Amino acid sequence: MDIILTFLKKQSEDLFTGYFALVMATGALSIGSFLLGITFISKILLYVNVVAYLSLWLLTIVRLVSFFPKVKSDITSHTQGPGFFTLVAGTCVFGSQLIVVGNQFLVPLYLWGLAIFLWIVIMYVFFSAVTVRKNKPTISEGINGAWLIAAVATQSISILGTLLSPNINNGREIILFVTICMFLLGCMLYLNIMTLIFYRCTFVEFKYESLTPPYWINMGAVAIATLAGSTLLLHADNGVLLVEFIPFLKGFTLFFWIAGTWWIPLLFILMIWRHLFHHFPLSYDPQFWGMVFPLSMYTTSTFQLSKALGVPFLTIIPRFMVYIALLAWIVVFMGLIHRLYKNVRYHFGSATN
Repeated sequence: MDIILTFLKKQSEDLFTGYFALVMATGALSIGSFLLGITFISKILLYVNVVAYLSLWLLTIVRLVSFFPKVKSDITSHTQGPGFFTLVAGTCVFGSQLIVVGNQFLVPLYLWGLAIFLWIVIMYVFFSAVTVRKNKPTISEGINGAWLIAAVATQSISILGTLLSPNINNGREIILFVTICMFLLGCMLYLNIMTLIFYRCTFVEFKYESLTPPYWINMGAVAIATLAGSTLLLHADNGVLLVEFIPFLKGFTLFFWIAGTWWIPLLFILMIWRHLFHHFPLSYDPQFWGMVFPLSMYTTSTFQLSKALGVPFLTIIPRFMVYIALLAWIVVFMGLIHRLYKNVRYHFGSATN
């Protein structure tokens, strides 16, 4: 028992703050696979996500209890703090996965409440801390694509709330009002933060070492905004207020989908520039889940957009994108398993000796 506790503490001490992106990527891919009729894969991914979500929460709780000063330092950091928003997004994506793939509604309702609580705490602790900090990093050191997870987390609350609304009779209009507000707030956060990131990429020296996988959130954040808008449109019959917003939602949702589509070729070009032109080594890094999630979310959001706008020809895109996302997930997941195997072997081998 002592060996296991020591192992958990060792793994949690320097736990990557954005590790819940694993849950986000797996959940988004599972939902997309289910919508496209690949139910076998979607069910497997659901079971994987149950284990991943509970395991990451176990490590997070151990870290909170045993290494609270490190957690405090991370959540108030310009570079590490944004990763905590994956707790919110991961919780909501997992809840959405339980509804769509698992046909469950009670657990997702509690997860939605937990996500809202986490969103309030993380949002205001992080942004307050980076605002009042005296010694601030330069824009090239302090901001990257991970900051957009704040927008992703906000949109994920909108999606889960909208999916829950058909099963709630009392207070449905209130829930839908909240989901519309969170959708709009997520859009605001994306536009504000993306302006800074775009400026940092185009007018400040950008070294290939700086092109970390979270820059794919540039696309992932608008992909989840597309899914949030599409989900609202597909549930417009459930609320009077939503009907009034339909023309606006259609235009704004299509706007974000176009923005996400524009990012994809550029991000692939930049990855080629980093890894092939400059020979930057490819090895497992938990940040790679920040690349798998956007690919999975773009697949799911494009399929739902085609239904929301009544343009079935768009389904051509998710029908091949889902395999790209699945390949990316398998490769990164194999890297994770290899890393876990090495850690377990090293720790328990050392303990035995």
